[in-house]
Amino acid sequence: MRVLKGILGAALMLPLLVSAEEIGQVSTVFKFVGPNDRIVVEAFDDPKVDGVTCYLSRAKTGGVKGGLGLAEDRAEASIACRQVGPIRFKEQLKDGDEVFKERTSLVFKTMQVVRFLDKKRNTLVYLVYSDRVIEGSPQNAVTAIPILPWAPAPSPGP
Repeated sequence: MRVLKGILGAALMLPLLVSAEEIGQVSTVFKFVGPNDRIVVEAFDDPKVDGVTCYLSRAKTGGVKGGLGLAEDRAEASIACRQVGPIRFKEQLKDGDEVFKERTSLVFKTMQVVRFLDKKRNTLVYLVYSDRVIEGSPQNAVTAIPILPWAPAPSPGP
């Protein structure tokens, strides 16, 4: 019982991370049994910065293991973050803050997006990478958003 309380307490202390919304997907490998291997495009909003949305594309393994959630997804991912409204900071930012995290294997591997603030250039920088308990992957992708005043888009013509 003490262990369960400790796990629940630790889970409550973790930062609140966002979940991604699936935008679309394409099949890359046909599987006779289970779902196909695919590339998934997901979107999520930065939980501490209003006006920023990130788009993440990554591989998802299909087949029987993939369908059961037992397969290990590849480490490759691509990210593009964009200003979609006025940028407002909800709280003080810390370099390396986790913005998004998702398990990519049954136990040991995760894909993460972290944020940095480049004060000198007034820019938000987002990094996606995959890590594993024993050995991570050097594969990564980065995107940057200059912090600029927001000008609403002009309304469409008549």
